[in-house]
Amino acid sequence: MSLKQIENILSEKLNDLKVKGTFKGDKKVITGIIEAKDGFGPRYLLVGHGEKEFLRMNSNSYLGLSLNKDVIQTEEDTARRFGAGPGAVRFISGTYAPHVKLEERLARFHNRESAMVFSSAYSTVMGVLPQFITEETLVVSDELNHNCIINAIRLSKPAKKAIYRHLDMTELESILKENMSQAKRVLVITDGIFSMRGDYAPLDRIAEICKRHETGYEEGVITVVDDSHGVGAFGKTGRGTEEYTGAKADILVATLGKALGVNGGYVVSGKAVINYLRETAPFYIYSNPITPSEAGAAIKALEILDSHEGIKLLERLKRLTVHLREGLNQLGYETISGEHPIVPLMVRDTQKTSEMVKYLFDNDILATGLNFPVVPKGDEEIRFQVSASHTERDIDYLLNILKRFKEGR
Repeated sequence: MSLKQIENILSEKLNDLKVKGTFKGDKKVITGIIEAKDGFGPRYLLVGHGEKEFLRMNSNSYLGLSLNKDVIQTEEDTARRFGAGPGAVRFISGTYAPHVKLEERLARFHNRESAMVFSSAYSTVMGVLPQFITEETLVVSDELNHNCIINAIRLSKPAKKAIYRHLDMTELESILKENMSQAKRVLVITDGIFSMRGDYAPLDRIAEICKRHETGYEEGVITVVDDSHGVGAFGKTGRGTEEYTGAKADILVATLGKALGVNGGYVVSGKAVINYLRETAPFYIYSNPITPSEAGAAIKALEILDSHEGIKLLERLKRLTVHLREGLNQLGYETISGEHPIVPLMVRDTQKTSEMVKYLFDNDILATGLNFPVVPKGDEEIRFQVSASHTERDIDYLLNILKRFKEGR
């Protein structure tokens, strides 16, 4: 047995990724975290860069809860009580008390009958969608939906798939009108917050449109929302795009690994839906769950979010986000308006985006550049992500570096 025959093929495929601009290359490895001091937030140490301290502007930990001492302590205490790992899948002997308690808390937080935890939000979407897509189902999806939604639809092989232009509600309604005789069931699927841009789906309008046309389909129109970037970072109490728009999805997916700062994904819905998924979703049935200690930490993070402390963190996050957006505008940079802590700096040029990311890195700032074909040509950007662990001095430091870049260093 040998891999020699396939190694050349694999090398060619890797070269193709480099040519296309989607090759990710070596990772920046974090070796340590310097606690906040002198009016600045935490700084990060990287392999190969000695004691150089980096400001992290590309983290999903929007509330800074991954570094919260109470969350960390809870995870340590739970690990001592239940061990380092679950040791089995849920339906054998891998369900621990913290898993059950977390699901109860998530259902209550989202005002749903039931909740179910997966190993990640990606696996949640991959596990949930195929269970509701049959050979007689029309799937309708926003063109900028996350990769997990795209792959879950591919896995499902629906009767028909329709893509509407980003946030185009007129096209969504046209699709539902035109396909009434061609499917028994419809799944309308969207991100809540779109991860590349920080804009949001108008769930209130989507719900109205779906309700108007549900009688045209024998098995109705089901709305599914992945609000992984919204929950904990958007809405007055952190309940995400649903709270912001005043509308609820039939099935809501989100994550424990972004604003809540831990790990894992989950789905909330009616009891019948969740009971069905527990018996049919392979990504749940055949995969180990998150560890009991991660579940315990997620419970603590959720308690913090759903408290006065959480409200203060959300208010702080909003202030810092406004500060960054206003600062970018004052410097003459283009961004996308909104309230979410994803703040894209629209560069609209691949080479310049790469140059800016390198300049930021050389000036101790970690930021993510998004180039074609990850984003459409002309939409190249640097995606900044604000965290409640940042300070005004952090944002001012970033803006000062961007000002120097604009002025020619």
